Amino acid sequence: MNQNPLFTLSNLRKDIPAGIVVFLVALPLCLGIALASGAPLASGLIAGIIGGLVIGTLSPSSTSVSGPAAGLAAIVVTQVELLGSFEKFLFATLIAGALQLVMGYYRAGSLSSFFPTSVVKGLLTAIGLLLIFKQIPHLVGHDPDPIGEMAFEQPDHENTFTELGATLGDMQPAAIVIGLVSLLILVGWNRVSFLKRVGIPVPLVVVVFGVGLQLLLTSGGSIWHLQAEHLVQVPVISNPGQIGELLAFPDFSAWGDSRIYVAAVTIAAVASLETLLNLDAVEKLDPMQRTSPPNRELLAQGAGNMLSGLIGGLPLTSVVVRSSVNVSAGNLTKLSAIFHGLMLTVCVLLFPEVLNLIPLSCLAAILIVTGFHLASPAVVKRMYNEGKSQFLPFVATVAAIVFTDLLKGVLLGLVVSILFILRSNLQRPVRKIVEKHVVGDVLRIELSEQVSFLNKAALELSLDELEPGAQVMIDARNSEYIDPDILHLIQDFRDQKAKARDIQLSLIGFKEHYPPLANRVLFEDFSTRDLQESSTPDDVLEILKAGNERFLKGERLHRNWTRQVRETAKGQAPLAVVLGCIDSRNSSELVFDLGIGDIFSVRIAGNIATERVLGSLEYSCAVAGAKLIVVMGHSSCGAVTTAVKTHGDPGAVERSTGCSHIDALLEEIQPSVLADDVVPSDPADLERYIDDVALRHVERTLNTISNKSGALRSLIEEGKVGIVGAFYDVKTGKVNFYDSEVTAAGNRYLSSPPMAKEAV
Repeated sequence: MNQNPLFTLSNLRKDIPAGIVVFLVALPLCLGIALASGAPLASGLIAGIIGGLVIGTLSPSSTSVSGPAAGLAAIVVTQVELLGSFEKFLFATLIAGALQLVMGYYRAGSLSSFFPTSVVKGLLTAIGLLLIFKQIPHLVGHDPDPIGEMAFEQPDHENTFTELGATLGDMQPAAIVIGLVSLLILVGWNRVSFLKRVGIPVPLVVVVFGVGLQLLLTSGGSIWHLQAEHLVQVPVISNPGQIGELLAFPDFSAWGDSRIYVAAVTIAAVASLETLLNLDAVEKLDPMQRTSPPNRELLAQGAGNMLSGLIGGLPLTSVVVRSSVNVSAGNLTKLSAIFHGLMLTVCVLLFPEVLNLIPLSCLAAILIVTGFHLASPAVVKRMYNEGKSQFLPFVATVAAIVFTDLLKGVLLGLVVSILFILRSNLQRPVRKIVEKHVVGDVLRIELSEQVSFLNKAALELSLDELEPGAQVMIDARNSEYIDPDILHLIQDFRDQKAKARDIQLSLIGFKEHYPPLANRVLFEDFSTRDLQESSTPDDVLEILKAGNERFLKGERLHRNWTRQVRETAKGQAPLAVVLGCIDSRNSSELVFDLGIGDIFSVRIAGNIATERVLGSLEYSCAVAGAKLIVVMGHSSCGAVTTAVKTHGDPGAVERSTGCSHIDALLEEIQPSVLADDVVPSDPADLERYIDDVALRHVERTLNTISNKSGALRSLIEEGKVGIVGAFYDVKTGKVNFYDSEVTAAGNRYLSSPPMAKEAV
């Protein structure tokens, strides 16, 4: 929300011209919507004035412009007919405004957060298309329908497309000339550099030009004469006493008629929905991407509708057409909306004859260009590229609005969006991972943060697909809310189906306020002595590969660290020992997605195999029972880089840093630099060369382990312990494994198929 002062020179320079443009567009729309609603013409003008002066002042939005809305025209017609008089309808409008105040106070505006982007963009695109379709007849002088009518079915019993057909046989030469030249000015003005620098809003130029050309053409003969129906038709007030005649007042005697309150609820609901939708839509058009509190907007709309009902105006909402014109005219603050209301007041009261010289064709040209901006092909292409779940609701919203009206179209778009939500919940409602544990494979079903009744069918299907004797864990640690239907489903499965089919069901993460579902874990989720003894080296290698796959996908397992600490305090039984570098970027437990007690981790700069390191490896395998030795180097290794740069220069590091022990460490790495190697000077080539040396060093370390430790060599030869080399890429997080017997660089890397696989 814009917090800058309103009345600054820079704001006024932008907002006053923008307000004039909005006024020029709003004037015929106010009259046209009143005509389409079957209400007095003055009621549309009164609503437009209140929308500018009152709501414009109270609204927190910098871009939204309020006024009588085409989407409410059908409701006005219907409710006036049902209630029997326009005065009773005004009473209903007053009550509707009061209801909007209550809605704003109780924060009903938060509903705007639930409007899908696809529906909002569909609304903007549909409004753009309707502006084009509806204004083409007015552009060429075919004006039987009100300029503000936006519904598919029109008051003249035509529809949007049959009206276009009727236009072919009813065109006015003067209107065509004014309309087409107006379009040329609107499209071409900013393409001419010196005209663009003038700073005058192009729509204002078009209106002034349209009035002048209309007067010029009228003097040329009857064929060029524009009739009154082709011009703006503001009621002319000949004396101040007639101002009171424009006003109408609510019939308070109808307070006992229940139909009044039904009408009020209808007006409040529809007007609020349109306002929230339009507010969300126009904020997406705002170049500054400002946002406004929707609850405060409802309060402003409520105040405006109460006043409109009191003095004879139509119901009000935030309106996309006026607001989009406001944005395209370059407004900065809500001063433009207020100024447009002031212009409506002054010009309607003092200069109606001047306003009645404005041709509808030049105003239609302004709206058509606005429509092209809203219905941009780029928006359609962008929605298409976002996939079916976005594109189909978008298309449904556009088509429904074009072929019905705004409210029905938006509701249909919401229905299509909900259907896609249901479909996605059925396809992938929960995350399912198969894990290896001492008891065998366990299916972990992780519930999402919000688990609603929409997830019920998919969760039920997942549970029904379990084989007899299966192990499953339902993990609710990420869940903040679980619908009672889901809780009853899980409870029934635990108490009936699981028992009948011998399925072991573990539950974790269910909060205390879900009393029917107590947490229980029927298997160990960390390395135990039984798992260690029953695993082969190949099993352990697959576990590490699968963990790295999860790490790469950002789908790490959720572990109960407190429970693991408590349980492993009784004893440890790690599955593997990983000899890695001290580099901060390649923690073995993280890159293999492991828990407490799952592996021994030996870390030393350059992953070298010194006597003490060999002792640690022997303890891990020969004493503690680990089944796999992994020597893991990594890319961009600092120790290897230093070893390469100081190769052939003993004591270089001690001389430059004073550190007396680093050179001894580098001596363990430097034999991996071959005698005939030529160290590249190019940085990219040097980086690749250093990584190749790091790979050779891993292979050399593997050979050192088997050559220097008879105990480990025996375990390896007997197949009780496996030994593999690994290389971690610090740029991607990927760990590639290679066998110690493979020496050809092109054949080093072996595939790493995931063991813990996503179950779809």
